[in-house]
Amino acid sequence: MNVHVPMTVKCACVVGTRPEIIKMAPIVRRLLQAEWATCDLITTGQHNGLLTKALADFGLKPDFSIPHEPENKNLASVLATLVAKLDAHFEQLKPNCVIAQGDTTSVLAASLAAFYRQIPFIHVEAGLRTNDMSAPFPEEFHRRSIAAATFMHCAPTMAAAANLRNENIPTERIVVSGNTVIDALLETAVENPAAPRDFPSVPRPILLTAHRRENFGDRLRHAFAGIRTFVEEHDDTAVFFPVHVNPTARALAHEMLSGHPRIVLSEPVSYSQIVGAMQRSWLVVTDSGGLQEEAPALGKPVFVLRDVTERPEAVEAGVVRVIGTSESQVLNALKKLYRDEKAYREMARPVFPYGDGRAADRIVDGLRERIVPDANVSVLSRVLQAVGRGG
Repeated sequence: MNVHVPMTVKCACVVGTRPEIIKMAPIVRRLLQAEWATCDLITTGQHNGLLTKALADFGLKPDFSIPHEPENKNLASVLATLVAKLDAHFEQLKPNCVIAQGDTTSVLAASLAAFYRQIPFIHVEAGLRTNDMSAPFPEEFHRRSIAAATFMHCAPTMAAAANLRNENIPTERIVVSGNTVIDALLETAVENPAAPRDFPSVPRPILLTAHRRENFGDRLRHAFAGIRTFVEEHDDTAVFFPVHVNPTARALAHEMLSGHPRIVLSEPVSYSQIVGAMQRSWLVVTDSGGLQEEAPALGKPVFVLRDVTERPEAVEAGVVRVIGTSESQVLNALKKLYRDEKAYREMARPVFPYGDGRAADRIVDGLRERIVPDANVSVLSRVLQAVGRGG
């Protein structure tokens, strides 16, 4: 009697930053539970201490870790180092696929190392575009480069999928999955986690985050000046700012915002505490991509400290507003929302443009459909045929 033995798919999941862990954790968990798959989690140390905390938040431990190299700050050097070290891991592990999320240097390195080894690369959160190579820098370039090496594109929205099709990516290689950050958010928010202990106790607290490279210098300095003036003029407001570990971002935050009794500059906090802070905030002000996706699901208005966003869906829904970084733009936007209760209510409503909490299921199902049936097809021909058709 012939007995069918199912193929075990060896997956290598690469994460380098805290947001990547948040968005990859639902996928890693499902792969660890799947009878047909194994999952090796590789960390690159791009965020170092933040990475360890985020892994603990989701009860995950890396199988392999590439050490953080604080002296290696040049982007080209970081990329070269990560490609070489990931290549060595892939040579040892011989995975059937490599999975990574987003647009950081770690993800670009993973896609390159996988492509050179002819391993199918699965890109989570594919298809985001601003069509401006300088905004965000260097992430917009990374996204387009990653797409060229990708076997399966997991687009979070229909608009992201349309971007990919406009770049000649075949429809059969695109999975419209939703965003896994909503999976992680809903799983955490249902527990009503506590906010950080030093979260301000005022009627209108603002959650602030800022760390984008293209905002370093005068752009953030002007934005912070507008925020500080607003808080000084409105006694029932305050700011909670978990400051990013990047030295440039930290220096600017302390230069412009320290010394005010209602502006709390905090060390980075856990993911559950960030969710707790969002749930208790009057407004979120950020240049982060993740908070643009998460806060709308919790009914919290978002002001984006950028000139353009690759996440237009929540802007179109009326719950996210791109306000730029000039001092007057930021101050005027805050004042207008403060004074206009009707405008605030229109923004403060739950909307779900980025998914229903089942994105990881769709991604893992799509992975199984595309990888397992091709078990007897050479990996080289499979990857080159798919990527070659993408142009």
